Amino acid sequence: MLKKIFKWLGIILLFAIIGLAITVSLRQNVKYTAPYPDIHASTDSAVIARGKYLVYGPAHCADCHGPAGTEEQVNAGAEVPLSGGKFFPIPPGNIYVRNITPDATGIGNYKDEEIARSLRFGVGVDGRAIFDFMPFHNTSDDDLTAIISYLRTTKPVSNIVPKSEYTLLGKILKALVIKPVGPTGDVPKSVKPDSSVEYGKYLATSVANCRGCHTERDLKTGAFIGPDYAGGFVLESPVDPKYVFHTPNISPDQKTGHIYDWTEDMFLARFRKGKLIPQSPMPWGPFSRMNDMEIKAIYRYLKTVTPVERKIEKILVVNK
Repeated sequence: MLKKIFKWLGIILLFAIIGLAITVSLRQNVKYTAPYPDIHASTDSAVIARGKYLVYGPAHCADCHGPAGTEEQVNAGAEVPLSGGKFFPIPPGNIYVRNITPDATGIGNYKDEEIARSLRFGVGVDGRAIFDFMPFHNTSDDDLTAIISYLRTTKPVSNIVPKSEYTLLGKILKALVIKPVGPTGDVPKSVKPDSSVEYGKYLATSVANCRGCHTERDLKTGAFIGPDYAGGFVLESPVDPKYVFHTPNISPDQKTGHIYDWTEDMFLARFRKGKLIPQSPMPWGPFSRMNDMEIKAIYRYLKTVTPVERKIEKILVVNK
């Protein structure tokens, strides 16, 4: 009797594995739909200038889309080509960063609204779900317009970036778990830059990605799994893979908050110093070029977030 039970359990398990394998195989190229934002590149010099400021400043696009080996140039303020090619070695596999110059191997053949949809809804031109690294789901129409307008003016660079390489786990996640992430609530048409808490929140969540790095996330899916701004997200150093970086708790907790006792002037001064820990993944170079008003707005916003008691013992740790 027991032999029969085990035999049938084995048969059921075998069919379940076969079924899963077939499902995963069939869903590797699953397509998603999302609306196309009514966004079109502008030739207005002020709009393009705003886009350039965002790309090389608070949105720090060059940190990921700049060629490998240009990290120090980006940190020093160089306007490196955004030709992509770097990859993130995470549990689902090697996720390659795309070429976003206006070349045929980059975004040259894409419509403005297709690029905008990718940024806002996480759906690629080919309908694939884009891994949720970028914080632009709730970026205003005007700022998305500015970013795309500037990208259209950059020098085209021919660079065919490999397709992302997925592990078995990555293929399963891609088929069954990873889905596009879109905006929360209504996306603003425009946001007025000022030193207010509201503008600081906009920068921290929808442009500079403070929340995206200072909140613990599941590297298998990109999902947020920890309290906002409480730190603990583990990132491999972009310049030295011997180290990993545990992002600090920047919530206003008086016991464990990394910047709890910083004044606004101290916060501003720290940004002006740029990168002090060479292995840090924090885009200190681009952030150091933000204007005073925006840095103050982020500081004022961080003082209003929910305090979370969470001690991050070490920020820089040897990678095991």
